[in-house]
Amino acid sequence: MSRRWSVVLGAGLVVAGLAQPVHAQDRTELGKALERLTAEGGAPGALVEVRDRNGRRTALTSGTRDVRTGAPVQRGSHFRIGSLTKPFVATVMLQLVGEGKIDLDAPVERYLPGVVRGNGNDGRNITVRQLLQHTGGLPDIMRHLNPQDLIKDPLRHWEPEELVAIALQHPNTLPPSGEPKFAYSSTGYLLAGMIIKKVTGHWYGDEIRDRIIKPLKLRGTSVPADSPEIPKPHPQGYAPVGGLLDITRVNPTVADAGGSMISSAADLNRFLAALVRGKLLKPAQLREMKRTVPTGRSSGSTYGLGLESVPLGPGCKGSYWGHGGDMLGFATISGIKADGRRATVMSTLNPGANDEVMEAALKTALC
Repeated sequence: MSRRWSVVLGAGLVVAGLAQPVHAQDRTELGKALERLTAEGGAPGALVEVRDRNGRRTALTSGTRDVRTGAPVQRGSHFRIGSLTKPFVATVMLQLVGEGKIDLDAPVERYLPGVVRGNGNDGRNITVRQLLQHTGGLPDIMRHLNPQDLIKDPLRHWEPEELVAIALQHPNTLPPSGEPKFAYSSTGYLLAGMIIKKVTGHWYGDEIRDRIIKPLKLRGTSVPADSPEIPKPHPQGYAPVGGLLDITRVNPTVADAGGSMISSAADLNRFLAALVRGKLLKPAQLREMKRTVPTGRSSGSTYGLGLESVPLGPGCKGSYWGHGGDMLGFATISGIKADGRRATVMSTLNPGANDEVMEAALKTALC
């Protein structure tokens, strides 16, 4: 996840195109939370968009979209969403469960025979559910790729089978008892993408497009395959390498079904609302998505199938459903409360703007 980067850019805050006026106090609190990302978080730019239960939209930006020009971040920006791809992939998988094409509790071996083998990793003993819930003990591919190598050759194409093979060179992380335990691993979602292709005959990105993007009219959302481009408008993405390295153009196949997508704050808020309100999944599959296990994180969060439930903490009752996402140059987090209020926060430094600052900004937006 993110590492702290101690650059202070001191950029100003922009309140962008509000659908309706918001209270000055709301602007102040949310603005301060956002500015922390471009101050102590070190991100060149950041944005937040909130949609309340009455449909009122609030969008704020902080910092610059390009350190060369100093131009401000634009409200309708597109950006890489990293692991926020996972809820999209999990939704497609659960739709296929509802259609009888996938069994959640079947072993991975049924769909990908012989693929998961070695170092204690065995697809005969790991279920589809465990892939989506990070409880199969699979080593996380993102821990076994050297960021410096990615930065040196950001346009290289990667096959999911190649990435899975790299991960499986490392030992399974389940405890000796074999009891399922949460251990975040993007490798499981690489395998989920491969399962989608096996059972449908189509690339996972095509299934996301046809099953989610088109029906919800998410015009700022895409699964870009090999293209290193981000649709305009977009901020530049940066990595803290000898200062700020522009890493906007990267081949997203390095993240594949674990984190390759591009979206916008408005689209992510719309997607989350449709998902938790049951517009994308049948009731039985939505219940499965919301069956959670403890993550062991200090936040007290629990994880379902591609969705995390996070307590909001002191001063704000309840919890939110959502997910975070890191991709070279970008960090994102989105969440929705039970009352329908939802928000997305994005920053343009990764690794950099630390997770605590990102989550604090999201909680402020939701509360």
